[in-house]
Amino acid sequence: MRDLRDALTAAQAYRGAAQAALAERLAARPIDSDQRAAHGFAWVATMVAALEATLDWCESGQDSNPLDAKIATLAFAESIGQLAGGLPMGQNEIFRPVDLGLSVEARTLAEACTGLLDADHAVTRAAVTAALAEGHWPSETLRDADLDAIREQYRRFTDAAILPNAHSWHLANALIPDATVQAMADLGTFGVCIPEEFGGLGLGKLVMCIVTEELSRGWIGAGSLGTRSEIAGELIATGGTDAQKAEWLPKIASGAILPTAVFTEPDVGSDLGSLQTRARRTSDHWVIDGAKNWITHAARSDLMTLLARTLPDARGYAGLSMLLVPKPRGTEADPFPAEGMSGSEIEVLGYRGMREYALQFDAMRAPADALLGGAEGQGFKQLMRTFEGARIQTAARAVGVARRAIELGLDYALARKQFGRAIIDFPRVADKLAMSLVDFVMARELSYAAARAKDGGKRCDIEAGMAKLLAARAAWSNADASLQIHGGNGYALEYEISRLLCDARILNIFEGAAEIQAQVIARGLVEGRN
Repeated sequence: MRDLRDALTAAQAYRGAAQAALAERLAARPIDSDQRAAHGFAWVATMVAALEATLDWCESGQDSNPLDAKIATLAFAESIGQLAGGLPMGQNEIFRPVDLGLSVEARTLAEACTGLLDADHAVTRAAVTAALAEGHWPSETLRDADLDAIREQYRRFTDAAILPNAHSWHLANALIPDATVQAMADLGTFGVCIPEEFGGLGLGKLVMCIVTEELSRGWIGAGSLGTRSEIAGELIATGGTDAQKAEWLPKIASGAILPTAVFTEPDVGSDLGSLQTRARRTSDHWVIDGAKNWITHAARSDLMTLLARTLPDARGYAGLSMLLVPKPRGTEADPFPAEGMSGSEIEVLGYRGMREYALQFDAMRAPADALLGGAEGQGFKQLMRTFEGARIQTAARAVGVARRAIELGLDYALARKQFGRAIIDFPRVADKLAMSLVDFVMARELSYAAARAKDGGKRCDIEAGMAKLLAARAAWSNADASLQIHGGNGYALEYEISRLLCDARILNIFEGAAEIQAQVIARGLVEGRN
């Protein structure tokens, strides 16, 4: 591991040079005018952080699994090559060292890692794929018997209850069955991070990652079902009154109440300061008017965490407040029975099982005590406190999708015969599987690192953004590679990989698009956390 540790030191120095170069540029211009350089630096910082997490993982195994060292070697060789030559921020956006004036520093990095970059890693890739073909996977133990038991419990549940049904549910655009939702509730899925005093498990974000990853391996819809409970639980636990905590948290933890997050509006997207939905207080209730868009699981939910403008004279974020708005659960025949509320489904390529909706509010009433924490103008700040957990959880969803893509590609490559042999014997197929496994491990370990930082009480908006940024890319690239392995069959709806490709694509958009994550990372590292 000494060569990898030396390579990491060189990569860290390159990251430092990139940060200094960006800071110098931003001293003379706003970050929005130099997004390519800023976001390129964010990707540099993310890749180096992923190498740090990957090497920590590999070294912690103490060589108990020989596959781990091979994975780490491939991760370093590919990542250093990208850092020194060209780092993909998107399909047609390659960040080059020259974009930050780092040509000399990139050559220094490459020279420091000559042995790693000049080595022929074809044998290593082939060995990784051969190990996969024999049923061997890199280490996943968290070196904690309880955590490993939780993973195993959710893996068994996913194998038995989610995987056999997910694709048919997707093709039918069906809601996840109530019986499956109840089974997830019985496992404690919706109360993982809710304090024990309110009926939750009182566990941390690392456990949330494990649970989400395993469920998302079965179907992103299942892994995402708990997202709204996670957001609502954190909103209420950190910002609610004692009465609100006592009223809502036990019901959310048990699954008796399914919440939905009602934040986004048409033509607003990430610019939450421009939200226009209004809520006004009367003598005994609140009245809500406006429109919301891309609201997940809105019909079957029982509680809306709704961001609205309650102080119309206050500009931007200062006028926003968070409301806890109960509603009757809808049915297929009548999805929105609440007076003053209507909605229409937004048909989507993937990410099904809960459905997406556009909502309209026309004098809908909410209780007088609906204001979260009893304080107006605090809605955006309250929501901001949930971003870290939500983005870490989204990274975990992406990790689960990335793993399932490998499983599907591997199974197909072993079974599919062409020219008299299984296609896994062809190097271009084997390479796709090996590098997909590398991307999966790097994304997983970076996500776990962010979760550990959060559990340690550290502010981790940057770490959460990095985890989501990298994991979303891994999910998409792995799904794309797996579909390519399937060939024409991968484009057929009957094959599960067609669903995975659609599901993977949303991960780079929701909970903050990749560009938003890169902006957060760059600004936070260069300007400091405020």
